[in-house]
Amino acid sequence: MRTDEYTLSGAEVDDLRATLDELSASGLSPTEPDFYEKYRGCHELLPGGLRRFLTDFYDDASSAACVVNGFPVDDAAVGPTPRHWARPEGGDATIRPDIYLAMCASTLGEPFAWATLQHGRLVQDIFPIEGDERRESGHGSEAFLTFHTDDAFRSDSPDYLLLFGIRNPDAVPTFVAPMRDIRLSDTDLRVLSENRFHILPDDEHIRQLELRAPGAPALLRAIEMRDHPQPVSVLFGDSANPRIRLDTPFMRCAGDDPEAERALVALLAALERVRRPLVAHAGSLLILNNRSVVHGRESFTARYDGTDRWLRKVIVSRRSAATGAESFDRVRL
Repeated sequence: MRTDEYTLSGAEVDDLRATLDELSASGLSPTEPDFYEKYRGCHELLPGGLRRFLTDFYDDASSAACVVNGFPVDDAAVGPTPRHWARPEGGDATIRPDIYLAMCASTLGEPFAWATLQHGRLVQDIFPIEGDERRESGHGSEAFLTFHTDDAFRSDSPDYLLLFGIRNPDAVPTFVAPMRDIRLSDTDLRVLSENRFHILPDDEHIRQLELRAPGAPALLRAIEMRDHPQPVSVLFGDSANPRIRLDTPFMRCAGDDPEAERALVALLAALERVRRPLVAHAGSLLILNNRSVVHGRESFTARYDGTDRWLRKVIVSRRSAATGAESFDRVRL
């Protein structure tokens, strides 16, 4: 798999710091829509080389993943890795990395969030939470996070996933496997392209709302999608360059369908053969095309001492989020 990389120069870092001072003066946080309303053109303030790199990634239909290295992260300023995403101290400690993340995300489209997750914040946390060790989510640790695309159960899932490293002292990798690198039989490709599969909402969408907003319309919608899923295909779009939606622990065949089961097993084996690790170190930004590459995460042992792996996450849509009945639970800009 080809992974494009860009490393910021010292001069570019200096320029970014000056830009950040300008964008942070208002006190607005990229976790909220007001930041993007005020700084809608913030991506234009990125260094020219980085902006061209991101634009080329956006324009290249074959691009699956890229990495940007060298963003400054002050380990002391961000403080210890929090114990929970509902941290009372809020997100002020990460406002500087969040602004870098927002600038890059805005180059690729429109950042958004789901009202069902982390109070709908537009920049969200990924770190281990005590008690969630065995959960297959961004807050698990001991469980291997199996192959998936983000929010595969939704037809309006994000086009891009951006993961920014705040800290990762153990170099815990994200595994990626692009659709373009695998080989499947014509029969398997046909079966996977037919509406013969159910993909359910992952647990976090329902669990978080059950705890904090049990009567929310978004919760009722998620439960309906869990209890009465509509059959979908795993592969879709151009047959010569198919897109993929996958969420291994939350999907099944729609009924007794041995042929579909075999095709899904073949797909997972093919993805496993081409997977490779990418590490979001402190100050590194990992960008995944959520339509063409699946990802997972290695298991690790969390310490809960303030030094655990901590990423900040943004999801992006290439198109407007304002259309479609399913979009009512998006947090829009």
